[in-house]
Amino acid sequence: MAIDKTHQSELERLSALEQRAESGGGTQAVERHRQRGKLTARERLDRLFDAGSFVEINQLAESQAVDFGMQEKKVPGDGVVTGWGTVDGRRVFAYAQDVTVLGGSVGTVHGAKICRIMDEALKVKAPLVALNDSGGGRLHEGFFASQGVAGMFFRNTAASGLIPQITGMMGSCAGVSVYSPALTDFIVMVKGTSHMVITGPGVIKAVTGETVDLEALGGAKVHSEITGQAHFVAENDAECIAAIKKLLSYLPSSHLEPPPVVYNGDDPDRVDDTLEQIVPAHFKKSYDMRAVIERIVDRGSFLEVLPRFAANIIVGFARMEGASVGIVANQPRIKAGCLDVDASDKAARFIRFCDCFNIPLINLVDVPGYFPGVAQEHAGIIRHGAKMLYAYSEATVPKITLALRKEYGGAVMGMCCVGMGVDLMLAWPIAQLVVLDTTAAVGLIFRKEIQSAASPEDCRRQKIEEYDYKYSNPFHAASNMLVNTVIRPRDTRPQLIKALRMLRNKERPAPTKRHGNIPL
Repeated sequence: MAIDKTHQSELERLSALEQRAESGGGTQAVERHRQRGKLTARERLDRLFDAGSFVEINQLAESQAVDFGMQEKKVPGDGVVTGWGTVDGRRVFAYAQDVTVLGGSVGTVHGAKICRIMDEALKVKAPLVALNDSGGGRLHEGFFASQGVAGMFFRNTAASGLIPQITGMMGSCAGVSVYSPALTDFIVMVKGTSHMVITGPGVIKAVTGETVDLEALGGAKVHSEITGQAHFVAENDAECIAAIKKLLSYLPSSHLEPPPVVYNGDDPDRVDDTLEQIVPAHFKKSYDMRAVIERIVDRGSFLEVLPRFAANIIVGFARMEGASVGIVANQPRIKAGCLDVDASDKAARFIRFCDCFNIPLINLVDVPGYFPGVAQEHAGIIRHGAKMLYAYSEATVPKITLALRKEYGGAVMGMCCVGMGVDLMLAWPIAQLVVLDTTAAVGLIFRKEIQSAASPEDCRRQKIEEYDYKYSNPFHAASNMLVNTVIRPRDTRPQLIKALRMLRNKERPAPTKRHGNIPL
């Protein structure tokens, strides 16, 4: 017998389905989730988006699997919430996996929902935020689930360089649930509650005999300090969402737009006499490059990326006259600021991201060279170091380099100099731009003369003074147009801002090839 439908009956049915979807895995599962100090998927999205702006799609999508008791486990939404809204008034697309529903596992419909929202983000050219909380692929659906998983990877790659992609790791994720984040631009992890592993401790124990817990295997400390896969670490879910929103504020919505401008009233002509005290003229003395960065950018605007990984180089976003810039700077406090395998990888990827999204690069140089040693050579420093050469050469955004003190050897090219496509090369008066440290160079060039001198030490000292005065200074480089301008340290901020103004309308030629072959 047919049942008569009315508006009221169908509205009630809709409300019941919506309520079921919004309840996730049920009261008990949600309560257990909150007891771990975690927000629910919907609470996370509420914190991400401007109030009342989130629009959910495919809320009623369900798994179509029937085997292994799945018919009784169907939940509208299938363990992931997808949609769009605004963040600080700008359009953003997002998905949030719900670990209270089948462990947030990626089934066929779950994956299809994520692929659909990724497609929309690409159509509209707006950023994509992924809030991951999933144990991996759904075993109940077998190989069928792989289509959605593969589709996510394909779309992550298609979106790379077109729209910013940011992942918040909001739980313990394994297998397929960590490869999609690895394809995004930035990952934020939560201390103590988020993990990224390919195989869990149990599998590792069974296969290799190694005993390790989840935190030591793939926690936030591991990925922010050892692997370099966690760009930011948050104390809790709320701080993770706040970090994502802050990062978005520096980025354009797509490669077709300039980055946003956020003025804070800092005087672009502000000079700073403390820079001479911060950076010792004596090259053997260390200092914190962060103190330099913080004094030349708009006050309070520096956002460091990967601060605990490869700390001998600093990368991050800042604002100059309100506009976003990318900072790449050697850190003399760590390994004397030398470039090594990890530093090269860290810098190269950041350079390429900035180039994708129209963010000018400011390079602050105080580098004695590449870090020496058997371990670095065997780790492939030649190949890894070449990544920075490739990234700078390929980048077409404005590139401004400032030599503060040391700029030695192959690392000169590694930090973007004349000949590497730099738009403006600046230097402080104390800078040395040479192939080799003066003492070492003199020892090689004048070895025989020094050895045969009546007083070898006096001869060595004289040769060092002569070499320093003639070659180891920015004035010699400037006379050969290898430095465009020698500037006073106090004038660093206004000089950089003037350079950025000059380069604001720099023409970026269209690529003449599909892509190059970076030495990965």
